[in-house]
Amino acid sequence: MRVFSGIQATGAKHIGNYIGAMRQYVSTQDEGDAFFCIVDLHSITVDYDPQDLHDRSLDLAALLFAVGLEPDRCTLFLQSHVTGHAEAAWLLSAVTGFGQLGRMTQFKEKGEGKEFVSAGLFTYPVLMAGDILLYQTDIVPIGDDQRQHLELARDIAQRFNSRFGETFKVPEAVYPPVGARIMDLQEPTKKMSTTGSSDQGKVLVLDEPDVIRKKFKTAVTDSGREIRYVPDEKPGVSNLIEILSVSTGRSIEDVERNYDGRGYGDLKGDVGEAVVELFAPMQERYRELRADEGELRRLLRVGADKARETSAPTLRQVYERMGFVTP
Repeated sequence: MRVFSGIQATGAKHIGNYIGAMRQYVSTQDEGDAFFCIVDLHSITVDYDPQDLHDRSLDLAALLFAVGLEPDRCTLFLQSHVTGHAEAAWLLSAVTGFGQLGRMTQFKEKGEGKEFVSAGLFTYPVLMAGDILLYQTDIVPIGDDQRQHLELARDIAQRFNSRFGETFKVPEAVYPPVGARIMDLQEPTKKMSTTGSSDQGKVLVLDEPDVIRKKFKTAVTDSGREIRYVPDEKPGVSNLIEILSVSTGRSIEDVERNYDGRGYGDLKGDVGEAVVELFAPMQERYRELRADEGELRRLLRVGADKARETSAPTLRQVYERMGFVTP
């Protein structure tokens, strides 16, 4: 079975990224032949700083290895190191409807109110489809926010297969059972976001322990005193319960029982401590990896070599099926 997923390099990664994506990567790397991609080409669809993109790409690689990805158990690489991704995006744009791209929620959200909106922001779901389909992917571990894009990738695969002959596997998404959508600590009705959340609203994986504790202590909760997991009625408390459940491995029900008769202050303090404990070994390993940039680059080159070798037969078949004269 083939596993594939990608994560953007822009922005410091927060606990929502860890729960929705990184943790899933670690748990699925032994389920088959696993490929994980730092999608740096996606990162240029909005305004960005070139040096920041360079540095954050290496930061993210170190962080992904630090959270538990292992080079002998999976393949991690930079998207820009495998040119087939950009080629596949252009080829698959021929079987993608303009109207489909216009309905993408993230395009509307990221482009709203902007004086300049790049064509890349409009078409990047096709690049994402190419990322996935090039590897004949069976399952894609993703967060809930990527559901719409995965459905588009499935539709593109089916349309291509129908028009040009059976070429791509139609991938299935795998969502985390708990924590698929971690909410902003200050605005718990909104998803925690790298760019849309305030500093206090998001907990970064590399935040210092006291910073993490403070952010949870000041988290917005709800009216009333009862600690129950009811996201529609009590979004703030429910968000904290989910984070504590993931951080400790305890069930939602067990967390609820443990706080019967206790107050929000106890819950906030315990969540902060649990997250500090969860992140401590990751942060230490990250610092070790980031200090040896030569080894980090070597690991990424090895990953890219395997990714090129694995994706090349599919890319060649796409060219042939579409009628191109291949070399």
